[in-house]
Amino acid sequence: MIRDLIQSLPKTETHLHVEGALPYSVLRAWRPEQYPEAPPFHAAGYRFPDFTTFEQCLLDHALPWFNSAERYYEGMKAIFATHVAQNVRYVETSFHLSVTQFIHVPGPEIVAAIRAAVPAGLEVRIFAGMLRNDYGGPLRPVIDDLKNWDGLAGVDLHGHESMPNEPWSAKVWSELRAAGKVTKCHAGEFGGADRVREAIEQLGVKRVQHGVRVVEDEAVLELAREGGVTFDVCPISNIKLAVFPNYQAHPLRRILAAGVNCTISTDDPLVFNNSLTEEYLVLAEEMDFTAGELGQIAANGWRVADVSMETRAAAFAEIAALTNE
Repeated sequence: MIRDLIQSLPKTETHLHVEGALPYSVLRAWRPEQYPEAPPFHAAGYRFPDFTTFEQCLLDHALPWFNSAERYYEGMKAIFATHVAQNVRYVETSFHLSVTQFIHVPGPEIVAAIRAAVPAGLEVRIFAGMLRNDYGGPLRPVIDDLKNWDGLAGVDLHGHESMPNEPWSAKVWSELRAAGKVTKCHAGEFGGADRVREAIEQLGVKRVQHGVRVVEDEAVLELAREGGVTFDVCPISNIKLAVFPNYQAHPLRRILAAGVNCTISTDDPLVFNNSLTEEYLVLAEEMDFTAGELGQIAANGWRVADVSMETRAAAFAEIAALTNE
């Protein structure tokens, strides 16, 4: 019953890393001798001991595949097929800008490859993700030119929060917003509520990726509510990375109760072995979300989706009909 409802809901995915979203089955079909059927990090009870181990696992599995624009196209076709199968209708996904340096493919070509893979009926917005210190290296002219990239919806600042936000990011993020790009920032995952405050007040973002440790400071939680900030939350990722010990300790309910808009996404399903359907099931089975509350989560995604008013209204109406609310 609940699984049928989840399948029927028109869903969005707003926190998804391209390189971390490649279906593991693609790697298995490509090199079965290298990629075992059941890698240990896919086990239900597996927890990454630290961010460095997670990051290395992700890179070891993603980088061999994503070595050309053609591979981005092929990979994204497989990724988007999983969305269509789950009745996901809108996706915001970011590719790692630094990969362009490794494989010597200009970013606009990667954007075009991702765009070419989008199937009918799925709305996709493409973001460029970068590390907090990327402006100090060879990516600087590339970052300065992002405002001119057609087909690029926005940018995301990511990487481990042990790295500080450098002064360039506030200036560049402001310039990109002036050029019509959406700005995001990872904060409040391995860093505390102070990093969420920093993202909102210094970087000026309305979209925080994760943000879940905002509950450590009621003032920052209120800041997010007053500022109309949305947290793109990934519960399974938070547990797999031991941000919280279990789903009962996850603060999603508390953040929602405070009036902050939260969406649900998968983050890096290549290594977390999750799907958006499973994220919703976790809410229902582990966190006691009702059918109406699952519908609210789905609606939250459409609130921030870059779609027409008519598309948004139609999604709201469909969700209301499915949940009788």
